[in-house]
Amino acid sequence: MDTHTIIAEKCVFGGNCFTKIDGKVVFIPFAVPGETLEIEITESSGDYDNAIIRSIAVPSPHRVVPPCEFYGTCGGCTMMHIDTAFQKELRLQMLRDVFLRAGITVSEIKIISGADFHYRCRIQLNNGGFSKRASNECVPITGCSVAETCINEWLSSVPAEERPKGRCQLFGSSKVIEAGGKAGCSVAVLRGQAEKKTVSLPQKNARHIKPARKRYAGTVLSEEDIVTVELLGKKISFDIRGFFQSNLEVLEKAINEICRGLKGSSVLDMYAGCGTFSVFLSDRFEKTTLVEHNRDALVFAEKNLIGKNHESVGLSGAKWASEHPDAYFDAAVIDPPRSGMEKEVRDYFCRSGIPHIRALSCNPATQARDIAALLKAGYMIERMYLLDFYPNTSHIESLVVLEK
Repeated sequence: MDTHTIIAEKCVFGGNCFTKIDGKVVFIPFAVPGETLEIEITESSGDYDNAIIRSIAVPSPHRVVPPCEFYGTCGGCTMMHIDTAFQKELRLQMLRDVFLRAGITVSEIKIISGADFHYRCRIQLNNGGFSKRASNECVPITGCSVAETCINEWLSSVPAEERPKGRCQLFGSSKVIEAGGKAGCSVAVLRGQAEKKTVSLPQKNARHIKPARKRYAGTVLSEEDIVTVELLGKKISFDIRGFFQSNLEVLEKAINEICRGLKGSSVLDMYAGCGTFSVFLSDRFEKTTLVEHNRDALVFAEKNLIGKNHESVGLSGAKWASEHPDAYFDAAVIDPPRSGMEKEVRDYFCRSGIPHIRALSCNPATQARDIAALLKAGYMIERMYLLDFYPNTSHIESLVVLEK
């Protein structure tokens, strides 16, 4: 393949920088914006090329030696060769650029961040190690520089040959107070198909689930899959087979920001999951309504909100919006999947008149699309945040505070 001397331009999603050669975009992993590099084109397609660095003629002052021996081989982190302060600037610029492309100019985006290393409480193993970059091949590991300390203690104490085969999730944190049915255990190991049993909802809260949807009265799971964490003085339980945030320090800070200034008679938690936000919102509102299509998550939401005036609705956002077109709340929190709000949900919020909306996202592109619609409906961006959940990667999550 051809070699070229180029200057790396912006950093984009995935952690790659890009340049242009004869008008064609070329993506370069492990580069830093502004560096002069000799690159080799390794893959060519109709729209873009991929390249590797052969040598660094003029390195960036922000280039550092990665502290992890597996960096570049493991398929996880993609920005560890860049100093952590500049990483934040790059992620901030990526977020700003996405909103600009949607026609939205944000004067200031603040950063909610935490530790740059040993922050991650969830990791996935592949036959006892990590997956190799762009491959399913196993990379044997003895530790992970972004994983929480208790996970590294597990990795150092359990030999690779004794770790579960296939895909295996670990969830471990100093904030875990019970894991796998064991109090005081800080690490839960999801070993695949464990024996399952049915866990029923607490009877005194069963009235909060619509009687017509009896399938939400229980779910099939194993006690080995249940984790309970303590966040800001509240206990929250969930199934590690489902989704839960992987950076609990930043999650606590985000919760504080979401709840700041909110109170009233009613609040909507759209895409509520296991009720993480509702647990805190229910202290500020007379009634909390949770909308979540996943029955397993709702079982835990009911457990987490025992004693609180709430209603859990087991419907997709789109179905709920079509059945409640005129529902009004004093405030709403929206935390959709990567695909963003369903059209029906987006249209509902645009006409709802809800005065205070807190919109989270793990995909800036779909969030910018949804926020653009809300701005056209008369909302204004009061504040915006980069939620820096994943240092040393290019992954971006964000929070937009909207007022009307």
